[in-house]
Amino acid sequence: MSFILRNREIALAIIIALMVTGIGIYAPPFVSPDNISYVLDDTSILFMMVLGQMMVILTRGIDLSVASNIALSGMISASLAESSPNLPVITYIALAIVTGTILGLINGSLIAFVGIPPIVMTLGTLAAFRGLIVVYGGGNQVNASEMGAVFQGFPKIPILGVTSTFWIMVALSIGVFVFLNMTRAGRGLYAVGGNPEAARYCGIDLSRQQLLVYTLSGAIAGLCGYLWTARYGVAYSEIASGFELTVIAACVIGGVSIAGGVGTVPGALLGALFLGVIVNALPVMQITPFWQMAISGFVILTAVILNARSEKRGIKLILPEARRAAGGTP
Repeated sequence: MSFILRNREIALAIIIALMVTGIGIYAPPFVSPDNISYVLDDTSILFMMVLGQMMVILTRGIDLSVASNIALSGMISASLAESSPNLPVITYIALAIVTGTILGLINGSLIAFVGIPPIVMTLGTLAAFRGLIVVYGGGNQVNASEMGAVFQGFPKIPILGVTSTFWIMVALSIGVFVFLNMTRAGRGLYAVGGNPEAARYCGIDLSRQQLLVYTLSGAIAGLCGYLWTARYGVAYSEIASGFELTVIAACVIGGVSIAGGVGTVPGALLGALFLGVIVNALPVMQITPFWQMAISGFVILTAVILNARSEKRGIKLILPEARRAAGGTP
């Protein structure tokens, strides 16, 4: 039992399983195969976004512009579909990814080489990217009827009971897991977040690491921009508004430390699933929208507090060991 409590991923998985079981007893339709498939599909974009945000947070950074990136990338991709509805779907996807990558590169370049604090930089681009959507689209929106069947069809292709969006998320998750655990650059992110000075002495270029993670975060946001607009059939300046906070909350719930250097792909995905289950369960349980927001906020706040307390306990355990190793008293 103590091992389970110490292992965050296992404990979180058990909590989610108990939560789904309890909701299923209260509202049996929630655990039907069709609804479980819907929950996984509906949470897939959040799954992908936490992967990008986790890599940023590992380096002691934060990216508040990801939701604005989704909106701008989605608008540009949807506008191409509006003007040229019969292009291959890969064209729309590539345009969204390239757009998101450029936006992430802007963040990373100014943070890494100019020294602008991440929270200041991405807070500024959060507003700037939203403003660019209005300028680019002339204040108009692109609706489903204007996007074309090719643009909208790809994310909804059913494969083994779920849509292609879910399988894109699976492939991306595997890719990020391999990158973080089996490459020098990926392992370097943990070193940078754990101890930047030591990482620098080991020959790790902090600026390059920062540029890398913000660019990757932007690329993932760009991909999600296409998937979001194609899935929901609308592109305008306010899509995904506030979504960046949900992404960060999912990371924290999944054990990604805001202090940097701590976090795993399974943990981040479980944090996203935790929020996805709550968001999809509350309407099934016929809870009013006001209470849905209140309950979601309370759950997120509780998880953040518990995460902060667990990190403090870890520090308290490490300090006595360090003192004993140095020959001092605990």
